Amino acid sequence: MKIQQLKGTVPRKQLNQGTEEQRKAVLGILEQVQAEGDQALFELTKKFDGADLESLKVTKVEIEKAYESLDEEVIEIIQEAARNIKVYHKKQVRESWMMTNDDGSVLGQKITPLDSVGVYVPGGTAEYPSSVLMGAIPAKVAGVERIAMTTPPRPDGTLPASVLVAANESGVNEIYKVGGAQAIGALAFGTEVVVPVDKIVGPGNIYVALAKREVFGHVGIDMIAGPSEILIYADDTANPIHLAADLLSQAEHDQMASAILVTTSVEVAEETSREVIRQLESLPRKAIAEASVISNGVIYVANTEEEAIAAVNELAPEHLEIVAHDPFELLGQIRHAGAIFLGKNSAEPIGDYFAGPNHVLPTSGTARFSSPLSVDDFTKKSSIISYGTDALFENGRKISKLARIEGLEAHARAIDYRLEEE
Repeated sequence: MKIQQLKGTVPRKQLNQGTEEQRKAVLGILEQVQAEGDQALFELTKKFDGADLESLKVTKVEIEKAYESLDEEVIEIIQEAARNIKVYHKKQVRESWMMTNDDGSVLGQKITPLDSVGVYVPGGTAEYPSSVLMGAIPAKVAGVERIAMTTPPRPDGTLPASVLVAANESGVNEIYKVGGAQAIGALAFGTEVVVPVDKIVGPGNIYVALAKREVFGHVGIDMIAGPSEILIYADDTANPIHLAADLLSQAEHDQMASAILVTTSVEVAEETSREVIRQLESLPRKAIAEASVISNGVIYVANTEEEAIAAVNELAPEHLEIVAHDPFELLGQIRHAGAIFLGKNSAEPIGDYFAGPNHVLPTSGTARFSSPLSVDDFTKKSSIISYGTDALFENGRKISKLARIEGLEAHARAIDYRLEEE
């Protein structure tokens, strides 16, 4: 990995907006799904995934076979990860509330779960049971009654057993064998078989991201996710072998993924760079990880801890590891990060799979203003207002005056008529 001296600000990664050609392709797919429904899904699935499907919806028999075919230990690990995720997200649940003021007015907030949610899970040549757990379990904890999942099938028309088991353990109600922009269109607009949802969550490729952007407003979405990224802050106590392994854990995701180390130690920087090269040689996904490291990997050497932390906050990474003598002491200085891993043993994959916090995180610097997927993403808030006679008399003239300042006479009269009657 290339090593650079940290000087001033660091270049912030920009969210991939896609090309005009990609956007036009997505618009064409969405229009086709709206016009042709299920027929479009069958045709597009055959075109993009090579699967000639007879049915879009997964049956109970397929789920039962998934349990039969999957190693018992794997099932138990999925079940334990699901419990951890559920326990963590239950801490996020908010209650409705009301308060009564001295003038008798009643104010409050009503928390209501969404009626339906669509969870998109990447697939095709890979399988991501963790994405199922992270998307569906917070929705279930929030109280969403209907959770539909879409994921692209393999060429033989099947879905991975681990994905089906994870969906069943997460409380998913419906599973559809469809991926890409066409899946987003089906969830947003509905087809003969796919019933539309109120919100779509989950990561995907650039076509999925662009499709989510296009349907936003017709349905809700969680975020526009970019390629995965990791930033590690390390002092001279860090182990370069561990640092290299953690950097590569994200680099192997995607050629566009970014892996960055910020350290105050020249020795740690140099040893980590050599270790990345050594570990790359034995990686099954070497080509992807190597391309990522070459194009988006860098090691910054900072003069001071303060300079390093400033760079961390500027980059606002998706995943941040703090590997230092006392990482908890530095936690208060971190303002922008999707997930923060503290200490030498807190490798990023712990958060990806098992600990409990969500791994659907803001990327490309958007952690400056957004948060990980949570129970809040699956609820909505309604304000509650109730004014009695005393409250109306005490505040009515003030309200009328504010309305007239804004030139909205009908607003003011809506108050005045009531004051006159009373």
